[in-house]
Amino acid sequence: MFSSNSGLMIYRNLSQDVSDVREVPNNQEAFVDANRDESFIVELLELKENVTDAGSARWFLEDLTVEQASENSLVVEEENSVPAANVPNLDANTTVNAVIGTMAVAKGRQGPEASNVVRVYLANIRLRVVGTDILVIVYEPLVISEHSESAQAVGAGATVPALQAGLMPAADVFKQVLFTFNVHDWSLFGSANE
Repeated sequence: MFSSNSGLMIYRNLSQDVSDVREVPNNQEAFVDANRDESFIVELLELKENVTDAGSARWFLEDLTVEQASENSLVVEEENSVPAANVPNLDANTTVNAVIGTMAVAKGRQGPEASNVVRVYLANIRLRVVGTDILVIVYEPLVISEHSESAQAVGAGATVPALQAGLMPAADVFKQVLFTFNVHDWSLFGSANE
């Protein structure tokens, strides 16, 4: 198994395992803070050999926007390579890239009129030795549409920043998750070795 001790514990304390509410694919762990409509996802994917290391995080974010019919709303704010010092539990040769962007996205089967504006923090951890791309994604809502199902739980309009609400900001959660990320069971990838 893999873990991110601090980051995962932050979300476990604040949130609910999404699999308690809806079906989650076997290759994902997903948690949501229903009081803020924030979510944290770790997803294991087969390595995309045709995607360059340097642009991998952006490629996955753009792919995500296509899946969610939000490609026209994506604004990339920042894209960079994550230094090994910021992911100390991974082999120094592991490629980790991150991207931060905003997009408008509707939940589930809701139409575009129910789109919320969210900031997405996405890191791609490329484990070439086991043929796996790991995505670490934190969704931070910025504006909730009055037509969104989320409006009933958190209210419509601009969201209260996490720091003002006495919580760790999503950007810090994202950094902490990467800093504490570790693979404990390499057999998860079909191999007992790193």
